[in-house]
Amino acid sequence: MSRITATMAALKANGRTALIPYVTAGDPYADATPDIMQALADGGADIIELGVPFSDPMADGPVIQKASERALARGIGATQVLDMVRAFRQRNNRTPVVLMGYANPVERYDQRHGDGSFIRDAAAAGVDGLLVVDYPPEECEVFAGQLKAVGLDLIFLLAPTSTEQRMQQVGRIASGYVYYVSLKGVTGAGHLDTAAVAEMVPRIKAHVSVPVGVGFGIRDAATARAVAQVADAVVIGSRLIQILETETRHNAAPAARAFMAEIRAALDA
Repeated sequence: MSRITATMAALKANGRTALIPYVTAGDPYADATPDIMQALADGGADIIELGVPFSDPMADGPVIQKASERALARGIGATQVLDMVRAFRQRNNRTPVVLMGYANPVERYDQRHGDGSFIRDAAAAGVDGLLVVDYPPEECEVFAGQLKAVGLDLIFLLAPTSTEQRMQQVGRIASGYVYYVSLKGVTGAGHLDTAAVAEMVPRIKAHVSVPVGVGFGIRDAATARAVAQVADAVVIGSRLIQILETETRHNAAPAARAFMAEIRAALDA
């Protein structure tokens, strides 16, 4: 059983919703990410999604795009991201970490270090799962098998436009959890329609056996609590990055912890 599966099962047994924050590796400070990750865990995060910076993040809105640009300008790539996970694991061997990003950095890493090296090195660093936005399920069966062989989960996105066939394809391959993109748009865009989410999640669960997390558009405790009524997990990213980008190096981790504590309290209320 993977660390993600064990975490989700324990939360379900206790009637709790998973809280999954997203941060971009290397932002807002190149050396702050392991501290921020630990602060998120201390504040109540159950799983951490760590964004791998990329120059063309097609699913992300302006907030995360700018975070990626800042991190790239500091020289943060896949190698540095894995180093950050290793540093986090020296302090925390409990909280699952999911790398979220795009195919280019993964494939470029393999070109430089050899076929299969990204999966191998990610597992060795302490990563628990991958979410590769532009890897569709119909092209991922071999990749999913390679991840499973080293104990990593492959997480997929589903959207309001996903067909029943796509849900079935994802359900056959996905492990860990499925990430439902609650908006027709990019991260941080638009207004979240919680009624539409409540209608869609049961449809997904008819085809998917793993837990369903909901993200995109969750910006505060009230929205998170509303989504938690129907979802197994709440994913929050753009708002957290907005908070962090205004903080000093010294205050970044405490600010992350305080925000997580606020959301966690709302979910547990």
